[in-house]
Amino acid sequence: MNVVVVKYNAGNVYSVVNALRRLGVEPTFTDDARLISSADKVVFPGQGEAAGAMAYLRQRGLGGVIKGLRQPVLGICIGQQLLCRHSAEGDTDCLGVFDVDVLKFAPTRHEDKVPAMGWNLLYDMRRPLFEGIPADEAFVYFVHSYYVPVCGFTAAKADYILPYSAALNKDNFYSTQFHPEKSGGVGERILRNFIELT
Repeated sequence: MNVVVVKYNAGNVYSVVNALRRLGVEPTFTDDARLISSADKVVFPGQGEAAGAMAYLRQRGLGGVIKGLRQPVLGICIGQQLLCRHSAEGDTDCLGVFDVDVLKFAPTRHEDKVPAMGWNLLYDMRRPLFEGIPADEAFVYFVHSYYVPVCGFTAAKADYILPYSAALNKDNFYSTQFHPEKSGGVGERILRNFIELT
């Protein structure tokens, strides 16, 4: 299987590459539009800042390429946010696959820390990405200051300050705000479910 991990101006992508290798997949890490377009599956991961990441994608002509993909695509963390319409981070226009805006957490209590960091429980999970994951075991790892509100594309929810979209799905596009590559057995199952999509 030909799996591509998109190379762009975002950090922490090698943990995703290593997680795929543990599943027996040797991904290609590239910003080559031709290789991305011809892949069987595309993973769009990363940590970073929205405006800089979008600038990199635009400079290399990858924005339209990613938006036009027809094979399964998985956005992770900032990858999910960049697939949305607009981000409050840097007042950034994004790819617009998901017609929803990314907002910044606004603490309401002293104990509300931003960024939100640590393990949190998913709920209202929709298949196929969450196939086989028991509701009481769906703890995954988050690091983020921005979030996608609950919307018509929400495929899983989590609560921090307010309920928000922990995952999204529209057609062949899937995404998670959390890091499956850092989420133990649950994250591994999510990545496997994505790799096994037909």
